[in-house]
Amino acid sequence: MNLISLENIYKSYGEKVLLNNISLSISEGEKIGLIGINGTGKSTLLRIVAGVESYDNGSIITANKLTINFLSQTTSFDDNATVLEQVFKGDSPVMKLLREYEVTISSLEKNPEDTLVQKRLLDLTPRMDGLNAWQIESDAKTILTKLGIFDFNAKIGTLSGGQKKRIALAGALITPADLLILDEPTNHIDNDTVVWLEQYLNSRKGALLMITHDRYFLDRVTNRIFELDRGNLYSYGGNYSIFLEKKSEREELEAASENKRQNLYRRELAWIKRGAKARTTKQKARIQRFEEIKDSKIEQVEDKVQMSSASTRLGKKVIELDHITKNYGDKKILKDFSYIFSKNDRVGIIGPNGVGKSTLISICTGKVTPDSGNVDIGETVKIGHFSQENKDMDESLRVIEYIKEAGEFLKADDGEVISASKMLERFLFTPEAQWTPISKLSGGEKRRLYLLRILMEAPNVLILDEPTNDLDIQTLTILEDYLEDFSGTVIAVSHDRYFLDKVAEKLLILDGSGSVSYHTGNYSEYIEKYDSIIKDGKSTDKKESTKKEEKSLDKEDRKKNRPLKFSYKEQKEFDEIDDVIAAVENQISELDGKVNSAGSDFELLQKLLAEKEELTNKLDNLYERWTYLNELAEKIEAQKS
Repeated sequence: MNLISLENIYKSYGEKVLLNNISLSISEGEKIGLIGINGTGKSTLLRIVAGVESYDNGSIITANKLTINFLSQTTSFDDNATVLEQVFKGDSPVMKLLREYEVTISSLEKNPEDTLVQKRLLDLTPRMDGLNAWQIESDAKTILTKLGIFDFNAKIGTLSGGQKKRIALAGALITPADLLILDEPTNHIDNDTVVWLEQYLNSRKGALLMITHDRYFLDRVTNRIFELDRGNLYSYGGNYSIFLEKKSEREELEAASENKRQNLYRRELAWIKRGAKARTTKQKARIQRFEEIKDSKIEQVEDKVQMSSASTRLGKKVIELDHITKNYGDKKILKDFSYIFSKNDRVGIIGPNGVGKSTLISICTGKVTPDSGNVDIGETVKIGHFSQENKDMDESLRVIEYIKEAGEFLKADDGEVISASKMLERFLFTPEAQWTPISKLSGGEKRRLYLLRILMEAPNVLILDEPTNDLDIQTLTILEDYLEDFSGTVIAVSHDRYFLDKVAEKLLILDGSGSVSYHTGNYSEYIEKYDSIIKDGKSTDKKESTKKEEKSLDKEDRKKNRPLKFSYKEQKEFDEIDDVIAAVENQISELDGKVNSAGSDFELLQKLLAEKEELTNKLDNLYERWTYLNELAEKIEAQKS
């Protein structure tokens, strides 16, 4: 069934046309990836489909009672809300009920003797049962845990920006909707979480429309690709790999059509130049044909970032870390870590969120001082640090002014001298756009500009902190090619598996215990090796084995230190489960009597036996649940004593 159709949608900002009379439709079960250069209007298109942004012309037709849930890159947060209250911020009846339930539970925890709150909680319980809200609450906690959020009662105002983004993602995933729209869902989540998100979206039944730069993610989740290019929308059936094949075929056809048009144009131009007189009807028709051919040019100029590799001379010594230790309070970041970065190294740094990857590269740049140990940076080293934020970007400056602050000219490794203006053109900033104030650029355009600013300074050591966040696929592809020819050292923190596979030749793996393990090879090779170790049940690498044991102990310590208690639902279930089990046992006993008296009535006998099998399975599950709840109750009592 078709969920939504857009017909001849036109949208512009001033003279810039983002959507030029585009049309599209989304049907049930479709999982669509939207790609295109930053600044071409991808996020604008998502907002139009979501119904939160207007358009200049065209029409939108939706199915009856269509529900859409939209995860924007700029989600608003209530700093005073708890994590669960923020997750349940939707306007559907079940979300309102869950939000009311969380507020009531919070009030009851603050004042357990408040009879009004107790009564309100009792009134909520049957409504929760009726809307199956308990299951949604359980699913929400599961999703939050998978996204690395464990304290469900933490106030939003106390959390980091990355944690808030993950909470917004959890809210989008848990809210029931026919069409889920996600704008860059893979930002701010680590590799393991990306893999889980792939599996979750593949098992989800509703339609999906999303923007993401993660090419492996696109390949494994999508069954259709939309490409937005210079205001036009192209649709391709299949995943990202199939898109690349079909796009190549489309471009070849367009090139062939343009060559044919050019040949015809040259012949007609030669005829016109010979001075043919426009006296006959035939000659007038041919002149008109010439004008039509002249005006029918196919636009073949493709928006692709062009980079020229440039760097200053780099000596033998790059960055040497000698017995580095770094802690933040009780949190261990690095423990007696040593490593020598060499010339032409290509090193990827990976690990879960919050283990200290950004701290490690800040130590490498000298911006963070270790608690102990030495950092020795070579005299010829010139670091270009592409951080997660566009640091020190004065948005009142015009684009050209910002780049000229770094340098008027860039001398490429091949000897070519390129002006700042020319480099901006290569980064898709037209001569007119170069005089635009930075404040008027999109988030992706600012990231592209920030990257150019760093490269204009001709560094010989590039340190990239999550470079794939907010950069489009085309820019990433060119950046990867640039790094391949870059005559210097590259150190990259990234959760983008595709990027790591293309760039990294070595990996440093942080696990949160302070230890760092090593792997020679790219990310896919590391995962293959790691999976084989798990499958064999043993490690051929002593350091990897120690790392996993330490990580397991850390998890056990956290579990031990966390006080045990029943949730409200578990307490209610514990109080009632004996009666529930007794009722089911009575039902089975009654069925046994009916089976015995059924005699030779085969049809009735089959029906009764089917009912008994269903009740027996239910009873088995209840016994398992009874065992778990009683063991938990014993542990809680032991903890109190």
